[in-house]
Amino acid sequence: MKAILRDEREMKDSGIVWASKMPNHWATIPLYSVLEEINQKNEPIITTNILSLTNTDGVIPYSERGNQGNKAKTSFEDYKVVYPNTIVANSMNILIGSVGLSKYEGCVSPVYYVYKSKNDTDIRYINYLFQMESFQKNLRQYANGILEIRLRVSSHDILHQNIAFPSYKEQEIIANYLDDRCSKIDAIIAEAKASIEEYKELKQAVIYEAVTKGLDKNVEMKDSEYEFIGNVPEHWMVCKLRHIGLPQNGISTSGDSFGSGYPFVSYGDVYKNYELPHEVSGLVESSDEDRERYSVQAGDIFFTRTSETKEEIGFSAVCEKTIQNATFAGFLIRVRPFNNKLDTKFAKYYFRSKHLRAYFVKEMNLVIRASLGQDLLKGAPVLLPPKNEQSLIAEYLENKCSTIDNVIEEKEDIIDNLEAYKKSLIYEVVTGKRKVVA
Repeated sequence: MKAILRDEREMKDSGIVWASKMPNHWATIPLYSVLEEINQKNEPIITTNILSLTNTDGVIPYSERGNQGNKAKTSFEDYKVVYPNTIVANSMNILIGSVGLSKYEGCVSPVYYVYKSKNDTDIRYINYLFQMESFQKNLRQYANGILEIRLRVSSHDILHQNIAFPSYKEQEIIANYLDDRCSKIDAIIAEAKASIEEYKELKQAVIYEAVTKGLDKNVEMKDSEYEFIGNVPEHWMVCKLRHIGLPQNGISTSGDSFGSGYPFVSYGDVYKNYELPHEVSGLVESSDEDRERYSVQAGDIFFTRTSETKEEIGFSAVCEKTIQNATFAGFLIRVRPFNNKLDTKFAKYYFRSKHLRAYFVKEMNLVIRASLGQDLLKGAPVLLPPKNEQSLIAEYLENKCSTIDNVIEEKEDIIDNLEAYKKSLIYEVVTGKRKVVA
């Protein structure tokens, strides 16, 4: 099967802004005429199979989600029942595509909507309609809430949206075509993502080997006295972070202080980067005293301090160029070296090495949120080659990591292009701009 563009003479105005034109023989109908909400409480308990919903993976068993998202409730009676071939939508995340077709019987959070199709409706076709960005963006005008990322759309408003609707036979043809095409696209994307993870692991292995073993394979080695590090070059110094720098937590201020004022280094600036951007996008109203105490200077090392999971704690980024008048977030810790023993470019890779991540995760206490305290950070092991050797290692890693990063970037571009093509294909076929033919 293939999808070909319809002749303009076969099209008419649908009367729906987000759908534009549709085939002459299609009808414009309200969604509630083909879809109805199931609001069945899991009491008495029908199922203990808790399901989760993401905008990337759709409806999946909660056990497959890992540490991501909200914690599951302890009482099964608080959930809604879901059946195979029903659509599940997150009332507060539907605007970003948190909606999917379930193939499982299970139960979901009461903030989710569950829908089943009426007669002469292929539920797969309706699910593809829900996947369209134009449909999701149209719902924005009906959303309510304080936070942009948690805007709620009522089920009533969803079901009262008009849609372009073909016959059941054509729905089936469209759904079969998109099932086939999208599964092939998804397979290529999954393969590319798996390859990216392999390259990221390779990058970590290269960094770890260089910052713990050095570049000379014939050098004499000694015991580092850390099991997760093993042997290190005999002439390297082994110390703790407290011996090279002082930690300082970031600024704590009210929410209305952000958005204007002076440069502000955010959690994301550190979490996403090995080195800070030379210009940051965040702004905060800060005093002269704040800008002195929480300054951001060349040579500083920043660590993520708190998060919902241990795995997001202790990520580092170095500052290679002073950001004038800047302060940094309270969710970060700054370490400012007080001697000249550490090369900044070496620190850029050393503190991102997997052995430091293993140390933080192993030693950290998780109460409600994971938190990296100053005492734990000060006890982190630091390996210090001579400064000239640090520079050589950093130069070696710049070249090796740059090559790996370029491959990763190429694969991410492929993924972006495929996802854009998939969205475009769904829109054009579901709204009838393209006709599916054998």
